[in-house]
Amino acid sequence: MSKVEEAIRSKFKCTKCGHSQCRTKELAMTGSGLSKLLDIQHNHFLFVSCAHCGYVEVYDPNVLEGKKGQLSSVLDILFG
Repeated sequence: MSKVEEAIRSKFKCTKCGHSQCRTKELAMTGSGLSKLLDIQHNHFLFVSCAHCGYVEVYDPNVLEGKKGQLSSVLDILFG
C-alpha cells in the first residue's frame, strides 16, 4: 500500500454517509491514439469507496504525491 493510500485511509470520512472506513484500488488505463493501439496503460487512478454505502471518489495519485509532468509515466512505460 502506498503512502497516499495510507493517508487516505487514515483520514477518510465519506461525504455521503459520514462512515470512516474505505477500500482503495489503483487502476491503470490506456489513453487514446498510439497508447491505445499498443495497449500502454499509463493513466493511473486511485478509486476510494466507502465500506458502508459504496460511494466512490476517484483521485489522480500523481497529483496527490506532488509529481509534476509526465516523466514518471514515461519511466513506467520504459521500465515497467
